[in-house]
Amino acid sequence: MSVPGVPPVVGIIGGSGVYDIDGLENVRWESVESPFGEPSDDLMFGALGGQQLVFLPRHGRGHRLAPSELNFRANIDALKRVGVTEIISLSAVGSLREELVPGVFVLVDQFIDRTFARDKSFFGNGMVAHVSMADPVCGRLGDALMAAAGDVGVEMVRGGTYLVMEGPQFSSRAESALYRSWGCSVIGMTNMPEAKLAREAEICYATVAMVTDYDCWHDDDDAVTVDKVIAVLLANAGRAKELVAAAAEKLARRGEICGAGCQRALDNALITAPGSRDGALCDRLDAVAGRVLGSSR
Repeated sequence: MSVPGVPPVVGIIGGSGVYDIDGLENVRWESVESPFGEPSDDLMFGALGGQQLVFLPRHGRGHRLAPSELNFRANIDALKRVGVTEIISLSAVGSLREELVPGVFVLVDQFIDRTFARDKSFFGNGMVAHVSMADPVCGRLGDALMAAAGDVGVEMVRGGTYLVMEGPQFSSRAESALYRSWGCSVIGMTNMPEAKLAREAEICYATVAMVTDYDCWHDDDDAVTVDKVIAVLLANAGRAKELVAAAAEKLARRGEICGAGCQRALDNALITAPGSRDGALCDRLDAVAGRVLGSSR
């Protein structure tokens, strides 16, 4: 179980097209059990420039799992169990803005969650908790990623809203127009409830949204197709790995507890009285919430 502070352990969740990380030392793949079920795949452990990294392919190697079939709770719980303190999420997205052309990366800072078929919390009957999602991404991680993007020459825009749809189908033109009217920047299928669960697990979280195409609102573009997406994915994947490597070196120098408060998100979140808590659920929360549950469970 991770303890906020030193040393940081950087978790990388690789989305479509990113199924491993190049250049790691002492690489090993390891199965990690979670009381919330099976993670998407084994975890890949390694080091990069002295920084410990743990990589998880979100859809499994070979892209076996559809967005609605992902066990988000098991994924985040497993990363927490092996000591991950910060997560960089790499995600393929469609663009809802003219200026966000295919190939651009977006460091999003807000989400709109339109998913409906997923377990969205570690907590529930017998152990209720409410965390703040006002600022769902870690600004400190964002600073490191933006600096890294400059170092390796990756074009990345800071700020934007990621509309998370259920999928697996792409959106209709009417939906695409609606999301644009809401001021959304990009659209994808995977970062919710991932970001919510990372906050509940007190892990710093940031998303690098990799634009693969314009969503179907774009009159001068054909409708979204898998072959078009894959072509841009392949180009994006290499640059994403360079970005992660540069960011990891900067995060290795992080020596203080996160100033954004990510690693203490549960301080005032638990609402169920100690005498009314479900012991079995609290046991499942040993990694996610052990810091605040302690002996009170």
